[in-house]
Amino acid sequence: MRILIVEDETRLARSLKTLLERKGFLVDLASDGAAGAEYADTGIYDLLILDVMMPGLNGYELARHLRRRHSAVPILMLTARSDLADRIEGLNAGADYYLTKPFEIGELLACIRALLRRQGGQVDQLRFGNTALDLDAAVLCCGEKSLRLSAREFDVMRLLMQAGGGNIPKEVILTRVWGFDSSAVENNVEVYVGFLRKKLASLGSNVTIAAVRRVGYHLEVAQG
Repeated sequence: MRILIVEDETRLARSLKTLLERKGFLVDLASDGAAGAEYADTGIYDLLILDVMMPGLNGYELARHLRRRHSAVPILMLTARSDLADRIEGLNAGADYYLTKPFEIGELLACIRALLRRQGGQVDQLRFGNTALDLDAAVLCCGEKSLRLSAREFDVMRLLMQAGGGNIPKEVILTRVWGFDSSAVENNVEVYVGFLRKKLASLGSNVTIAAVRRVGYHLEVAQG
């Protein structure tokens, strides 16, 4: 899953990025509200963490901007402004949760997990054919067998399962998993699809990843 942190305190932003990457998330940083809006408008993020007091757009303005564009991405505001009026303004602007600094790492991680679980109809796992993807543990399961996926394998598999058999173009997978400003190329997608095919086969899954030339990839359930 990909998270955008919009925070002008460089040390804090980098610390959060390191922490979340160790937990298996893909993390991008923006140091002001205007850059944050540009990143967030791509629609590739599963969660935004916003500071309030920033150059350019502040966190409230950025949240309002996104909600006006009908973005439903979860927003966690992380700020030193702890007055009740500030909390109310943040929630009214479109934030889903308001966490004040200083904060406990455990509480931050719990908030992130809760907001991510709230997305979509699936709470704990995605299923296709006889195979399930555990969203909390990043584990692919089939019957009694299971395999842990790398962060990128997990994100690619999650996109394919969420599509429910619909085709996803390579360029969409590339943007959603690697980011719009990444130097990765479509061959990276092909490599990770290859990894996932091997893991599905080793699990005895009846799910295959099919490729359609110039269209993209989709999941199929093998017949028989």
